[in-house]
Amino acid sequence: MEDLKDLTKVNLKNLDKTFYPQINVTKGQVVEYYIRMAPKLLPIIADRPLVLTRYPDGVEGDKVSFFEKNAPEGTPQWVKTKIIYSSTSKRDVYYIVCNDLDTLIWLANLAALEIHMPFSKIGALDKPDLLFFDVDPEPPATLSDAAEVALLLKDKLLDLGLTPYVKTSGKKGLHVVIPIEPEHTFEVTRAFVHKIGVELAKESDLVVSEFKDTKKPGKVFADYLQNSPLRTMVVPYSLRPTPDATVSAPLEWSEVKKGINPSDYNIFSVVKRSSNPWKDIFEKRCKLEI
Repeated sequence: MEDLKDLTKVNLKNLDKTFYPQINVTKGQVVEYYIRMAPKLLPIIADRPLVLTRYPDGVEGDKVSFFEKNAPEGTPQWVKTKIIYSSTSKRDVYYIVCNDLDTLIWLANLAALEIHMPFSKIGALDKPDLLFFDVDPEPPATLSDAAEVALLLKDKLLDLGLTPYVKTSGKKGLHVVIPIEPEHTFEVTRAFVHKIGVELAKESDLVVSEFKDTKKPGKVFADYLQNSPLRTMVVPYSLRPTPDATVSAPLEWSEVKKGINPSDYNIFSVVKRSSNPWKDIFEKRCKLEI
């Protein structure tokens, strides 16, 4: 652990604290995980205002987890922030922006096991540069059913000349993301994603596309609602608060198939993956024809 402390200007604390008790993963291992994933993770989250979910005592600790949008008291001066006015709470919110390794280590040191990002950058918050489909199965539907729907979605998007990328949610579903030129409002992109979901629902009895149908047993919801200002998705390579420390893992499309299991993508296995399926995501921006 001393070697870890030599790597960064972050004042690392309590590295021996257990964060995932069922598999005996410590805070130090979490910090180490994020250091190892930084080359793949940082280019994707750069210049985006982040939302954290913090677990001060780990995923099964006495202290409850909490969402955090505002940079906490004691945030170092070298941590970049973006002030965004919240009309809901009627105040400025100081969002953290993570463009470097030290900031990522600092987030892990805050026990921010989960990191969430919006679909636009700080330079153009009202113009999304990502389309987002949350392919969410309702039991008894499974991740295998979500995979079936995601593959149908992929074919539809490719037919439209779009380039879809896919990752596990780290829980029960899949996330499909399309990089786009930031030319349209969220209202436009949300309507586009919803329209694709409606078309999928007409083609497959497995799919539902309306919010009122989300809890229908055995169905897969093509969720479009996150395509809104400052709504978020869990970032690629983020840990999740599951007993076996699953990860929201970017996949090759060839890996999306029946039998896919979220627990196969965890804090131990993901670091061993040599592939980087989202490496060129922002070089493949599509022009959205509305």
